[in-house]
Amino acid sequence: MSDELQQGILFDMENETQTGLVTCLGLTFENDEARRAYFTKELREKLPELKKIEGYPEGKDEHILALSDPPYYTACPNPWINDFISLWETQKKDVYGINCDFFDREPFAADVSEGKNDPLYNVHSYHTKVPYKAIMRYILHYTNPGDIILDSFSGTGMTGVAAQMCGSPSVLKEMGYRVGNDGVISQNGLSSTSKLGKRKVILNDLSPVATHISRNQNGTFDAAKFEREIDEIASKLALEHSWMYETNHSIDGQIQVDGNGRITKGEVNFTVWSDVLNCPFCLNEYVFFDVAVNEKEGKVDDQYFCPNCNGEISKKTSNKTFVSKYDKATDSIIKIIKQVPVLINYTIKNKTFNKKPDIDDLSLIDKIENSEMNYSFPIKRLPEGDEARRNDINGITHVHHFFTKRNLIVLGHLNELVKKGNNPYLGFLFSSLLYRATQMNRIHLKKYFFGGGGFNAGYLKGTLYVSSLPIETAIIKQIKDRKKAIVNGLRNIVGENGDFSISTSSATELNFASNSIDYIFTDPPFGSNIMYSELNFIWESWLGVFTNNDTEAIMNKTQNKHLTEYHALMVKSFKEYFRVLKPGRWITIEFSNSQSSVWNSIRDALEKAGFIIANVAALDKKQGSFKAITTSTAVKQDLVISAYKPKSDFVEKIMLEQNTEASAWLFVQQHLEKLPIFIGEKGAADLIVERTPRILFDRMIAYHIQNGYIVPVSSADFQIGVEQRFPMREGMAFLETQVAEYDKKRIHAKEFSQISLFVSDENSAIEWVRQQLMKKPQTRQELHPQYMKEIQHIAKHEILPELNTLLEQNFLVYEGIEDVPSQVHTYLSSGFRDLRNLPKNDSFLKLKAKNRWYVPDPNKQADLEKLREKSLLREFVTYKDELVGNRKKLKQFRTEAIRVGFKKAWGEKDYQTIVSIGERLPEKVLQEDDKLLMYYDNAQIRLGL
Repeated sequence: MSDELQQGILFDMENETQTGLVTCLGLTFENDEARRAYFTKELREKLPELKKIEGYPEGKDEHILALSDPPYYTACPNPWINDFISLWETQKKDVYGINCDFFDREPFAADVSEGKNDPLYNVHSYHTKVPYKAIMRYILHYTNPGDIILDSFSGTGMTGVAAQMCGSPSVLKEMGYRVGNDGVISQNGLSSTSKLGKRKVILNDLSPVATHISRNQNGTFDAAKFEREIDEIASKLALEHSWMYETNHSIDGQIQVDGNGRITKGEVNFTVWSDVLNCPFCLNEYVFFDVAVNEKEGKVDDQYFCPNCNGEISKKTSNKTFVSKYDKATDSIIKIIKQVPVLINYTIKNKTFNKKPDIDDLSLIDKIENSEMNYSFPIKRLPEGDEARRNDINGITHVHHFFTKRNLIVLGHLNELVKKGNNPYLGFLFSSLLYRATQMNRIHLKKYFFGGGGFNAGYLKGTLYVSSLPIETAIIKQIKDRKKAIVNGLRNIVGENGDFSISTSSATELNFASNSIDYIFTDPPFGSNIMYSELNFIWESWLGVFTNNDTEAIMNKTQNKHLTEYHALMVKSFKEYFRVLKPGRWITIEFSNSQSSVWNSIRDALEKAGFIIANVAALDKKQGSFKAITTSTAVKQDLVISAYKPKSDFVEKIMLEQNTEASAWLFVQQHLEKLPIFIGEKGAADLIVERTPRILFDRMIAYHIQNGYIVPVSSADFQIGVEQRFPMREGMAFLETQVAEYDKKRIHAKEFSQISLFVSDENSAIEWVRQQLMKKPQTRQELHPQYMKEIQHIAKHEILPELNTLLEQNFLVYEGIEDVPSQVHTYLSSGFRDLRNLPKNDSFLKLKAKNRWYVPDPNKQADLEKLREKSLLREFVTYKDELVGNRKKLKQFRTEAIRVGFKKAWGEKDYQTIVSIGERLPEKVLQEDDKLLMYYDNAQIRLGL
């Protein structure tokens, strides 16, 4: 950075005077064009060094510079991020007067329900988007105005929009917040939630098109200028190309003429095309739309009859018809699936009509097909990939094959005019309509036949699928629609250029300072859900800048990335997150994947990076509510993971006390400070899973193992220690400073809600039984019918003990008692277990003889735990002995026995036993069990494998 820039870095970067002067990073320019020219020159000089950073995109320097808007946005690693951080920290102190060193938050645990009907959602499509209003709720909870937020998997930049909209009183009021005159934000009559004010944001993504979208959804938007320039471009296109989108107005097959005898022309909105297939019996060609579309039901029939031989056929049994033609772009003869136009939707004087193509329409298409292409367009072969080459079978092998000839001509001209303009939002409009101009759009048959809105169903997100009934949209018409959508979506966005810094690089190497970020919200790729770089290839071909997918964190066979490689990339990314986040601050991860193995990779990567998980909630999309979960198999819904970076003094204290019992209780003390104190509403209190001894023990073990420490206390002793050291409420542990607040809120809640469990293994089965017995003591006969229903989903490899064994190893029995009234249960549950001292009143005297099981007090629970652990260890030894001298996989086993055996081996530093047994477990079992995977991975590290 130049001396001049260093000296001016503390100046206000958002100041634009009446004379048009622009101040950016302490430098003043006569206008914004001069600012961009200056920093573009600086960026050009920095490119050689930036190319050494992971994730540097593929493309010519000129294309990268043309796409960038430095210093705010670069289509490569952004070299000015540290400058922005320094400026923002200074502004935070000067403008907001906030003590930046003080921060105290518990995890956000309220319900979140935000739909996707905001106008911003119609601005630009992308494969995934988290509603920015949902992100706002997290930002308001975890940050103060002026704080710096990071999202290194930022996609289209919704985290940036959310950060800036925290300064919009109108949006906050729409979301149900109350904004006081002093800027304090509150909700539902509760104490202050946060303060009004924008937050600063750093957005990073591997994909150039993603960061291109981010820049335009977060920057300063001049609607009047944008509309004026787009209207000029649309007029030029219409003047030259409108003839390609004209059709004869026809009613009942009769062409309409005006009073002068001239044919009335309509403006085409879109044309529906259809594949042409061959009957498997008579080999005659037929038009798929004409034969297979069921007008009465508004759908495509699976079975239908050949119009020539009347044989019953289907799309699957029919053969595709191909045509050979010369492709001038590739200078080759290509073989591509035959398609014909079957329906035209057009407009005359704001009235919409549908017609079958007439002879003039077909002649027009032939004329266009034989015309010269006077504008450039990308001639790119689709890359090798799990998704990218799905259309090769139909002859669609290159980017330009996704477009009809007329759309390609107009897109080429539009792209040329956009590049001549000096407004990034022109390019934004181009990319926003690009996928709508492909043959991936599909017809919505029900809407076509029965009405109810437009019948362009759009394209399937997350795939490059080309339908057998594609829709060709008219580009000139699309420009008008896109202009309206962009203006409606962005006119109320309060984004300004000085509030963000956007970079195009890998999350595995962030080129800015450690301990500089106040909060992280991120929605990373999840396994094989979406092949981002392949899906973005069409966009990026027109931009001229491509994703460098070397560090793309996905599971992809073509890239030779499986779960192991995906996990390694996520570990590297989360370690960077951990490095740049300030100690004591929070990270929120939105997770969407139905595979528990992928969930375990994310969880393990978080813990390996050093984060401590404080809360995992499942988002119920139907009801918009969160329900706590305890097992890795309950990943059928979207999850929100809250984790924090421990404070430095906490890390140092545990390091000094490692291998002593004190380290366990130091961890619990710190962790309880970070957990929510009360969750619940509408007269009900919810169980806070993270506060239960079982989960506290799991978190303590995870921290110790990930840091290479010996686990200093057994499960049984931990149960006793928690009860002795911390106040307990309904099976949850609190600090002395927290319990009064819980009691105050709990007294207003009439009900206490237990979690809903999905029984998948022995551990969750024990927890299910515990929940039933917490309600009231029960006999084995009462439990058994419901228990048998709950265990229907047990994995095939899992040997689940009989209910009798689970009861004997984990619970105690009231011998000789039946029909336990609530008064008796309260008495017994309070710790008075001696039945000889029962009070002499009617409730107790009416008890009948029958054995009922109950949840033991902690001291007796510890004894049971020790007995159970001995039994499980004996079982583990049999597995160990069974595998001596052979390499066969274990087919059936008690997972709890493996877990206990691994824990003991870890304590004895017998890492070889953990690895040897781990290698004999089915791969799926190992990857889907978070505890087994944690021991196995860390044992491998200790052995240097």
